[in-house]
Amino acid sequence: MIQPAAIDLSGGLTPVSTRVMNLAHFLTESARRHPDEIGFVWGERTWTWAEMEARSAAFAAALSKRFGLRKGDRLLVHSANNNQMFEAMFACWRIGAIWVPANFRQSPDDLAFQAGSAQARGLLCGAEFPKHATACDGLDFVIGIGEGLGEDYESLVSAHMDDRPAPVDVFRDDPCWFFFTSGTTGRPKAAILTHGQMAFVVTNHLCDLMPDTGPEDASIVVAPLSHGAGIHQLAQVAHGVKTILPAGPKFDPDEIWGLVARWKVSNLFTVPTIVKLLVEHPSAQDHDHSSLRYMIYAGAPMYRADQVRALEVLGPKLVQYFGLGEVTGNITVLPPAHHSIDDAKMRIGSCGFARTGMQVQIQDAEGREVAPGETGEIAVIGPAVFAGYFDNPDANAKSFRNGWFLTGDLGHMDPEGFIFLTGRASDMYISGGSNIYPREIEEKILQHPDVSEVAVLGVPDPVWGEIGVAVCVPRGDGISGEALIDWLGPKIARYKMPRHVVFWEEMPKSAYGKITKKLIREHLMERGDLPEAAPVG
Repeated sequence: MIQPAAIDLSGGLTPVSTRVMNLAHFLTESARRHPDEIGFVWGERTWTWAEMEARSAAFAAALSKRFGLRKGDRLLVHSANNNQMFEAMFACWRIGAIWVPANFRQSPDDLAFQAGSAQARGLLCGAEFPKHATACDGLDFVIGIGEGLGEDYESLVSAHMDDRPAPVDVFRDDPCWFFFTSGTTGRPKAAILTHGQMAFVVTNHLCDLMPDTGPEDASIVVAPLSHGAGIHQLAQVAHGVKTILPAGPKFDPDEIWGLVARWKVSNLFTVPTIVKLLVEHPSAQDHDHSSLRYMIYAGAPMYRADQVRALEVLGPKLVQYFGLGEVTGNITVLPPAHHSIDDAKMRIGSCGFARTGMQVQIQDAEGREVAPGETGEIAVIGPAVFAGYFDNPDANAKSFRNGWFLTGDLGHMDPEGFIFLTGRASDMYISGGSNIYPREIEEKILQHPDVSEVAVLGVPDPVWGEIGVAVCVPRGDGISGEALIDWLGPKIARYKMPRHVVFWEEMPKSAYGKITKKLIREHLMERGDLPEAAPVG
């Protein structure tokens, strides 16, 4: 048998990494095509695309000429949402530097850890966070957004308005963003996002999440730009879509709905808990939101009861996607056509099917694909997968297997390729030898009209190994724990029944509005709400 000859497709080039578009070009292109159109709104202030491009280029010049920031250097950013943070993202990319945004609600010590972890050279920091800036001792420079902290951002921009450095050459695998994971288990890790990866993600967002989105549209920000909302807004810039930033520092449903009506907002990205707060607020009935075509939610599955409420208020506008920061949210999509109030017309509990250009499998512990309907770990390959964790070989070794990125999420796939999340592998608990997945129990509890929110988690027990604790937020007059258990009894198997129920006025949430089991467990311990039969440790 004649063996086929090897074919050299490199054309004499070293096939290490292909040169790609610098992501800063997204802003340049929108400024070129729509220079005088509004590109960014914050409260009553507006900026045209040309103004945003000029300011971003000026800050890029300041970073390069004043502070010597070069390709590959890291700029740590600690700020609430504002136009300066948005401009700085493109400024970093223009000179090839890496944007390293942090969760602005974290402590000074947490920020100091991230500064060291990312090996940042400088810090861009809101002036309202002086202790955070002080904690990051050893950095080459600090730039303040507002007066009184380091060198002033606005002064730097004004001083360099005549400078417009050309974007540096970048390659597919050149890092552009260190995306810090939420740290649900241990310290946050810096996931390396690259120019080539992010160009694919932006294209995919526009293809799969919000098709036909363009310059006549507007997008409103209701989450920190440091994480998923920043990626979402990058997609808006790519198609000349104006970004609307609420004026107030706190989440205000009435303000959000008012801005939707005023600016004819067509898309919004958030998490299920924020969708719930928006659609259940009376102001949802007071403002015109007919312009809204895509209410995009991610970060956690939405409970069926909340889906139905949102569909009743908004109509067929829900879009769900599933993905981690490491895959920039780019694993599955459940578009509006697959959302329905009618249970018979919807795959209840599904987070959708694989995104365009991505491949998803459900795998067992040895990396074998399991049969449809069987539970395993969700694994993914494709251009949206990150380049790995920065300076963390142990985490990389645990997260990849045979080229597949292991998400740590459990689920199953139906014969048509729709994926159903069971929960995080770390959320599963074992009671009396049986694996118990909290999400199924939570879905049942939320069917009770007197329960607004719920989280079920396993806690240690000397007899059963672990038992379930249900933490609930009541609605209306509420219900007793005993009555809730009695009501739940006929609906789930006895071994899955929570042994303990507590009620709180509100559920602790992460900075991104997500209900995390880590936070709830900490609060259970702090409040002394763990059952006596479940000793801590």
